[in-house]
Amino acid sequence: VIAAGYGFIDGNVLTEPSLPIKDFKIQSHNLVGSYIRTFAMADKLARIQIVIPYAFMDGAATINDGSVLEGSRQGFADMKIRFGINLLGSPALARKDFISFEQKTILGVSLVTSIPTGKYYDDKRINIGNNRWAFKPEIGVSHRFAHFYAEMYGGIWFYTDNKNFMGKKLEQKQTYRQQKHGNYYFKNNMWFGLNTNWFFGGETITDGIADDSAIDNWRVGATFSTPIAKGQSLRFQYHIGAYTNNGLNYYALTASYQYSFF
Repeated sequence: VIAAGYGFIDGNVLTEPSLPIKDFKIQSHNLVGSYIRTFAMADKLARIQIVIPYAFMDGAATINDGSVLEGSRQGFADMKIRFGINLLGSPALARKDFISFEQKTILGVSLVTSIPTGKYYDDKRINIGNNRWAFKPEIGVSHRFAHFYAEMYGGIWFYTDNKNFMGKKLEQKQTYRQQKHGNYYFKNNMWFGLNTNWFFGGETITDGIADDSAIDNWRVGATFSTPIAKGQSLRFQYHIGAYTNNGLNYYALTASYQYSFF
């Protein structure tokens, strides 16, 4: 499967709330390309996904000393690679068997790797890239009720250190994440979903000094996907912060095109 998408983000998107910044707001236009390949591993259905984003950001921020900074950034963000395998309920099948397969309960695991390919300035507070590696092991379950699918995922982000943050070393503790989705599929493979995403933790430490920067955020959204031709579909998504204690208070709109070579 290949996909191309566009996303618009407006608001406070700081992922490291310890930065001495307040009233931070940007508008970001994002282009994303992704590739997904499924294959068999030990008779289980496995897949690998590669995501490459490119961002155009403009915004303003108030530093704690009261001064206001305005600026823009443009460049590639950090690339992500995701490997996943379904352990139960979804065996690897031949094409003719896969078409007639009806899901019941599926249990799977995955590992997401964030690679520091994004544009980064070691003398700037706001960057597109994070200048560090990150890893998220995850476990998920999906169950089908006729045309309705209920899904839940749980994972933990682990981060390496950013040793070039304004001349200092920036560490970040683990971030715990949980997602829940409810999707309804129509007979023509059109589907609509309601989504929630909760994440907490992620306290940052600068040169050994811990900051009051732990996050406890909950986001909600909706997704709509419709087929437009054989093997082709369009997907639209909107999500917004429902509760935010520190940073990450923004809304996002995305639209993507997907083509499946199947």
